[in-house]
Amino acid sequence: MTYGGHVRAIAVLGLPLIGGHLAQFAIGLTDTVMLGWYGVEALAAVTLASSYFFVLFLLGAGFAMAVMPMVATAAAEEDETSIRRCTRMGLWLSMLFFVAAMPLLWWSQPILLLLGQDPDVAATAATYLRVAGWGLLPALLVMVLKSYLAALERTQIVFWITIAAAVTNGVTNYALIFGNWGAPELGVTGAAIASFVTQIVSLAAVVLYAVRVLPEHALFRRFWRPDWEMFARVFRLGLPIGLTMLSEVTMFASSALMMGWLGAIPLAAHGIALQLASATFMVHLGLSNAATIRAGNAYGRKDRAHLARGALVVTIMSLAISAVAVTLFLVFPEQLISLFMESDDPHRGQILLIGTGLLAMAALFQTVDGAQVIALGVLRGVQDTTGPMVIAALSYWLVGIPASYMLGFRMGWGGVGVWSGLVLGLACAAVLLMARFWGRTIYRVEALA
Repeated sequence: MTYGGHVRAIAVLGLPLIGGHLAQFAIGLTDTVMLGWYGVEALAAVTLASSYFFVLFLLGAGFAMAVMPMVATAAAEEDETSIRRCTRMGLWLSMLFFVAAMPLLWWSQPILLLLGQDPDVAATAATYLRVAGWGLLPALLVMVLKSYLAALERTQIVFWITIAAAVTNGVTNYALIFGNWGAPELGVTGAAIASFVTQIVSLAAVVLYAVRVLPEHALFRRFWRPDWEMFARVFRLGLPIGLTMLSEVTMFASSALMMGWLGAIPLAAHGIALQLASATFMVHLGLSNAATIRAGNAYGRKDRAHLARGALVVTIMSLAISAVAVTLFLVFPEQLISLFMESDDPHRGQILLIGTGLLAMAALFQTVDGAQVIALGVLRGVQDTTGPMVIAALSYWLVGIPASYMLGFRMGWGGVGVWSGLVLGLACAAVLLMARFWGRTIYRVEALA
């Protein structure tokens, strides 16, 4: 396939995935915007709670992400039995993970206090997590089934289901946070209920589609029967993916904790800037998922040339997206931040001042953030996950987090220093992961297969 052919194929596969990720992002964005209207204290608490929730969610989502390259490879090999087996065991592992994680969500308040958070913010965050935490189970199951469908190149249905979820979340938030349409005004608790309802609607939709449109895979027939050999394979591939994502999200969650040490207003500014940076990251993530699927297909066919061309094309596409994001963040910071606040908010001036500096740092890490997630995508496609896990841990925990603390507090740079540490951690990961793929993995496709 020519380079132009790769661009077209990645666009056809990736655009619905990007749209789906942006719709998923819109769910969190809706929470941030509406809670920002409700009050800075509520926004700060849910920013903290969301960071805590996603630490656990992304660790558990490793099993869902393992399903994607496994199904893509099995599809290239026309092995429908393996498609069913790995998807089913991904669902099993997700349910078991939820059982282990829910106590940490239910009893989050003492953990947040131990991490040095403001008692009032920690109490409100814990209230949110006691309700929203139950949504972890459907969220993980949805992730597995979306990975299964995406790997079969049924990305448009993934997009439409996520759009429906975003609409459900927005309507339910509007009703329950503010008490509109005769609903009670529940504030933070209303946002948590909306999150749970959204995940249930998503799960119902994706299960219905899988059962009705793809009955040949019989995903839920004799679902209770164990398949220990495939269970172990999904676990071995998925745990390093989960730990890799945990490494990155822990770095960002640590940055939220550090911003919390600076106060509720810096934490609110951090939440807004992070939402804006996350919007562009969703585009890179969609391209990364497309790279995983296409690399998985090439891996199944042992086609090294196809793998190399596809990886180069998707990397260039990611760099182009980064250039657009950098321009927006540097040229229109105040306009972007203002979207999240009422014009008469008494803290508006302080949040704009802090947020503008944070967006300048977000512009710096756009390129490296995109590069590292693209590298992870192609490496997962060829089922290389353990080495990237080690690279991620070293980059995020030994470089990013210590640098954030040193620059933010020891050097006295405040929020800009905390975000400078994020840039350094992401840059380290991007360089090492790209070096692993282009310097080692791509030349071993035949051996790995």
